Amino acid sequence: MNAFFEALILQAGYNAALVAVGAALLGFAAGSSGTFLFLRKRALVSDAVAHATLPGVALAFMLMVALGGDGRNLIGLLAGSAITAWIGLLLIEWISRRTRLAEDAAIGAVLGVFFGVGIVLLTIVQSMSAGRQAGLESFLLGSTAGMLFQDAVVIAVGGSLAVFATWLMRRPMTLVAFDSEYAAAMGYNVRRIDLLMMGLVLAVTVIGLKLVGLILIVAMLIIPAVTARFWTDRSGRVIWIAGTIGGLSGYLGAVLSASAPALPTGPIIVLVAAALFVLSLLLAPRRGVLAAVLRHRRFQRRVHRRQGLLALAARHAIRETYTLRLLTKEGLVRPDGVPTDIGRAQAAKVARDERRWDVAREIHQDAGLTGRYDGLTPIEEVFTADEIAEFDRRLGPPVAVGGA
Repeated sequence: MNAFFEALILQAGYNAALVAVGAALLGFAAGSSGTFLFLRKRALVSDAVAHATLPGVALAFMLMVALGGDGRNLIGLLAGSAITAWIGLLLIEWISRRTRLAEDAAIGAVLGVFFGVGIVLLTIVQSMSAGRQAGLESFLLGSTAGMLFQDAVVIAVGGSLAVFATWLMRRPMTLVAFDSEYAAAMGYNVRRIDLLMMGLVLAVTVIGLKLVGLILIVAMLIIPAVTARFWTDRSGRVIWIAGTIGGLSGYLGAVLSASAPALPTGPIIVLVAAALFVLSLLLAPRRGVLAAVLRHRRFQRRVHRRQGLLALAARHAIRETYTLRLLTKEGLVRPDGVPTDIGRAQAAKVARDERRWDVAREIHQDAGLTGRYDGLTPIEEVFTADEIAEFDRRLGPPVAVGGA
């Protein structure tokens, strides 16, 4: 436990602090940039982009070795991965636009081919006698053990630029994500905006290869955005909430990994993000499972209350056990089913509201107005006091509700 708190306050050593800060920055960038990919319903594209980076890593290593280097220069490896990932993106876009294949088929083809080529090239690299090949396979699942200050700088600068671009282009990307045809009618170039979204994803994918690897970076792009959607309906807020969730996932994952050195950082970061997703799924105030259950329970109580009061107004016995228990708890009936004075008044009110709605439908032909009747919405929320008085005038004096 002491090791966890030391890592939490960045006192577990220089490398642990560097990884925690770098992971938090990457998580924030990935969460923010992945928001529009999620809203555009193109989550699988990030998977193809990530897998398309592998051939670039291997080819960049070969090229740097051929030029006399050791092949392990991070900037060179990231540049190579960015080039092949961008080629993969363009191929997906070209196949889906110029052929009859659907986008998911194009994604599957590009993903499989590029990843297969990458594995073959990585195998060739491992058999080369020149260069320092050890550790290249860490680009698959990530590795933080050898993370340097310049690696953190790359993540910080690249991530900041990606977040800034996301914020700067949030309006056109929001339009394209929700209604591409309307965006085109407004004069936006939908294809270019789509490519911009993909470019942001590509940038975050490339800078995240060192930390979480090409397989797990997909989760960091999508899970925070999906989680943020539980907490708000506004796209502008989703960006920052997703970034916060991604940053928190990266930081806590790095802290947990530092406090238990046998645990790999990348997978732990993704598991923390998944845990935040599950908590949001259960506990989000409007979209969470618990909130939905509570809303259903409240709706169920309202329906049983109304049906019970209508039964009292019609002088019928309440046979439903739950309804009787509910009305008894509210003091509207006695345990034997006989209505109290308050229950009679409430029953008369519900019965009269039913008749008021009948009159309202006769007077108002506006389906948008009278269509709001669901048996549970109070009539006072739809019509004014003067309108309700007119309904009562047509109905005549109210009828009292007697005993059972």
